[in-house]
Amino acid sequence: MTKKVNISTDPETHVQQVSEAVAKRLREVRKQQKISLDELARRSGVSKGMVVEIENCKANPSIGILCKISAALGLSVADVVNVASTPTARLIEAQEIPTLWNGPEGGTARLLAGTSGPNMIELWKWEIKPGEIFESGGHPTGTFELFHVEQGTLTLEISETTLIIEQGCSAIAKTDAPHRYINNGKKTVIFAMTVAELHQ
Repeated sequence: MTKKVNISTDPETHVQQVSEAVAKRLREVRKQQKISLDELARRSGVSKGMVVEIENCKANPSIGILCKISAALGLSVADVVNVASTPTARLIEAQEIPTLWNGPEGGTARLLAGTSGPNMIELWKWEIKPGEIFESGGHPTGTFELFHVEQGTLTLEISETTLIIEQGCSAIAKTDAPHRYINNGKKTVIFAMTVAELHQ
């Protein structure tokens, strides 16, 4: 039976609960795999100090840092925040869905569901308020993102390419290079995103 994690709707409590769940999960997996803090830092490219702070629940890691540490442990981000699928089928209730990014104007990124790593697929729901920008370092080689804009206009910048994705339109991008999601409009951008990380 899968243990349920109920996440508060209060933003501050929510962030703390997600941070605690991440800290516990990363510590458990690292010890199960008998990986030292130094080795995890080396594999992930994240400083040892940051890894220690995350495990001690003293840091709220960005999505990019979570991706790097998860990949270094052979996990998906969904594995770490407890929304990964299990065999056959699993319901993820509304209160279990974590918010992993909060923009300065109130934008959010919610990880709706995902499969276990290292090959993984994740389903996200984003809301980016006018003027907000989300920046991401490149994901592991073989990562693609699929987008569908439900409201507003999303500007996607990746390498030397800029895509303007209008309401009702979709896009696909290889995201193993640094990229940015930008709302240059006056309306909140709402879009669904699927991330697929496939290792050969």
